[in-house]
Amino acid sequence: MKSLVFWLLFFLGLPWNAVASGHGPVFGLATPTNSQGEWSYDAGVFGRSTEFGSQGSFRGLIGYGITPHLTISVTTPAVFGATTLPPTRIQPGADFDATLAWRFQHRASRVGTRFESTAFAGVVVPGPQSGLPGVAHTTNLPGAMAGVVTGMASRSHYIWVGGTYTQFSEHNGDRRPIAFDYSLVYGYRPPKWRKPPDKWDWRIFGELVGERSSQFLEHRASVAQTQAHQVFLGPSMLGIYRNYTVSFGAQLPVYQCLGTLFPRERVRFAVNFSYLLFQHSH
Repeated sequence: MKSLVFWLLFFLGLPWNAVASGHGPVFGLATPTNSQGEWSYDAGVFGRSTEFGSQGSFRGLIGYGITPHLTISVTTPAVFGATTLPPTRIQPGADFDATLAWRFQHRASRVGTRFESTAFAGVVVPGPQSGLPGVAHTTNLPGAMAGVVTGMASRSHYIWVGGTYTQFSEHNGDRRPIAFDYSLVYGYRPPKWRKPPDKWDWRIFGELVGERSSQFLEHRASVAQTQAHQVFLGPSMLGIYRNYTVSFGAQLPVYQCLGTLFPRERVRFAVNFSYLLFQHSH
């Protein structure tokens, strides 16, 4: 735990900027995409703590708005801590990602209120730190991810629901688990927190996220006790100041059904910063 705290403080002291989805919650899925011609530079620290140790990951992300409703992003991670944990997709880990997000619905019902839906598709490449030594032999072959999220955003209220599905390629009978992730997010922006662009503008979110993964496949046989299904719930906050955002939060488990090879997680946390360049209206 001491090493996790050290790395967290180290990363927070660097002049990086990060965010989970650019303009939304820190754990769950949301619909925001970059405006056309807008770059986003992101970095964040994500932690997972168990009774047998902790693990953290640093995630850097670069996104670019190809059109007002189409964004491409690339993610690079680094993991610190050697605790054996269930694979995760909704919490940034050791996988490299290249993702295309298409906001296929954008409908304004009245001034300040809009309904949106965004589809995701991408390539996932396991990093060198994504294996499970001593538990299962793994392959670093890439996989594919697809998902969708839909919701409503107004000046005061936000709600999003969505999910993603990830499957990796098989090699010599070995394959990483198939993963299904889902989330439900509600946000509120109190009138007193609404500020002009030259001051911090804050929102608070309640985030429910779940992840379900199948067993590892080794020599075409399932590895016993490597399946997992977990659900986490917790608050987060998002602050926006000009082209900068900061978000942070923590989650506790509300449901855990794990194989005996994995320890139970006690808490998850995240801190993110982001900088948007050449910002335009959506």
